[in-house]
Amino acid sequence: MRAQPEVDVILKRFAQPDEVRKMTKGRFELVRIGGMTIGRATYDPGWKWSEHVGPTVGQPRCTTEHVGLVLSGAATAAFEDGRIVELRAGDLFYIPPVPHDSWVLGDTPYVSLHFLGAEHYAAPSAAPSGG
Repeated sequence: MRAQPEVDVILKRFAQPDEVRKMTKGRFELVRIGGMTIGRATYDPGWKWSEHVGPTVGQPRCTTEHVGLVLSGAATAAFEDGRIVELRAGDLFYIPPVPHDSWVLGDTPYVSLHFLGAEHYAAPSAAPSGG
């Protein structure tokens, strides 16, 4: 019987993220693991991408592609063609890389995990950037 090679297991937590991107009324934490960058967005009531992220990245709308999961709260994805999609706790979402705005709905903080697009999101010197 051949011995199995030792496999490294890596455990990380958002309590100790690799990077934190702070913004007015919110933050975006990044954890790099297994060749992926996973983000956790936490936005307070009143947060809006075009007001609280856009000016710092020099864009009027987010153009980052997103795949994620809403953990709590609710927010929108608002597209230039007038469509507004609500994202609520438990929803898995795909947002295409077309210009969109986003804002928190209601008086509960919004928290979501981002499995695609996290590396570029809200990065001041990177393009595309987005939300």
